[in-house]
Amino acid sequence: MSAETGRVFSDRKIEFSQRLKSYLTDYKSILVVHADHVGSNQLQQIRIDVRGKAVILMGKNTMTRRIIRECMVDNPKLEALLPHIQSNVGLVFTNCDLKEVRDTLTSNQMPAAARAGVVAPCDVYIPVGPTGCDPGQTSFFQALNIPTKIVKGCIEITNEVHLIKKSEKVGSSEVALLSKLNIRPFSYGLVIKQIYDNGSTYASEVLDLSESDLIAKFSNAVSVIASLGLQIGYPTLATLPHSLANAFKTMLAVAVETGYSFKQAEKFKEYLANPDAFKVAAPAAQAKKEEAAPAEEEPEESEDEGDFDLFD
Repeated sequence: MSAETGRVFSDRKIEFSQRLKSYLTDYKSILVVHADHVGSNQLQQIRIDVRGKAVILMGKNTMTRRIIRECMVDNPKLEALLPHIQSNVGLVFTNCDLKEVRDTLTSNQMPAAARAGVVAPCDVYIPVGPTGCDPGQTSFFQALNIPTKIVKGCIEITNEVHLIKKSEKVGSSEVALLSKLNIRPFSYGLVIKQIYDNGSTYASEVLDLSESDLIAKFSNAVSVIASLGLQIGYPTLATLPHSLANAFKTMLAVAVETGYSFKQAEKFKEYLANPDAFKVAAPAAQAKKEEAAPAEEEPEESEDEGDFDLFD
């Protein structure tokens, strides 16, 4: 019975509520997965594959959202999870490496035949070659604008055909053709839509970013912030190295133009005063290296070379 409304819930709903509350407390990462066209046998196999790494919980969205709101009293961060509890979704709880769990979940795909009215998850092509259909069914292929010819009493497709485009609804004619050709073009499994990680939510594609990708993106962001800060004159940690470098250049220019000097500017002033001294130093150093290198030994001539003189 609910303490707030006085409603009586079944034992199954009470068990589901207890499990969900326990998982929300024990696990820090949650993967929101879509389970469209996933059968019970396939889901059971996925549970076996992730055993020891994660647990999968499927339930009604209304009840799931209600339990999450109850848990938000102790953990307000769970509010970020609520907008994603819609459609045919389930929750995968884990404390293990998210990329490893993601790969395990998505690796289990089940081939399936096309059904009328279903949105195609991928493009479908009909390959060139024999179809196994008799010549009496030529009109069926012509209605679908599929080029064919008759070879040894069998219909043969002459060009590859783009039958169904991704994200389009499958028609009854396409289903009939794929059934005749015994083609099962689609494969279904759990699709990860969002990841909740300790209060933050992000798409599963983020898991494919390597450490070098993150460093490159961070460096690019720092460069943008530094450029913006220098342009508008707003100091930040990103602009500090550039500001110091520009200030040193300004001080160096003043020291060169005036009689004032400081320790860091002395070497530059010496170079400007006598640049030839720095030009001579480089060849001298190179000469020392050449003197230090051991002289190559000349190969000894054979004593018998004189015996073969042409004019002896």
